[in-house]
Amino acid sequence: MSVYTPAEVVEETGFSLDTLRYYEKIGLLERVERNAAGQRRFSEEDVGWLGMIRCLRDTGMPIAMLLRFAELVRGGDRTIPDRIRLLEEHDRQVQAQIANLTERQNYIHRKISYYRSVL
Repeated sequence: MSVYTPAEVVEETGFSLDTLRYYEKIGLLERVERNAAGQRRFSEEDVGWLGMIRCLRDTGMPIAMLLRFAELVRGGDRTIPDRIRLLEEHDRQVQAQIANLTERQNYIHRKISYYRSVL
């Protein structure tokens, strides 16, 4: 089993050290193991979980919803239907964001076309 230093996890996930500490403090990241000197050592499982958190955060999932998702994951397989519902809800929100951005991008394209036409 591989063990990662905080610096390696920062590099791998793009989260800052402060964010990693915060996620651990609020329970989004389970208690991270420490070596004899008290330095955090992250497992492959920790890094994988942080990858999931990165995906959800990058798509706009609020911390409260992430905490609910983490609680469900820790609840075992019996919570899979609830996890599906939570992720489907988030997916609908992401889809709405994409539609909104597409609409705005189309507006930008029309402006570009207009400006090119007056040159």
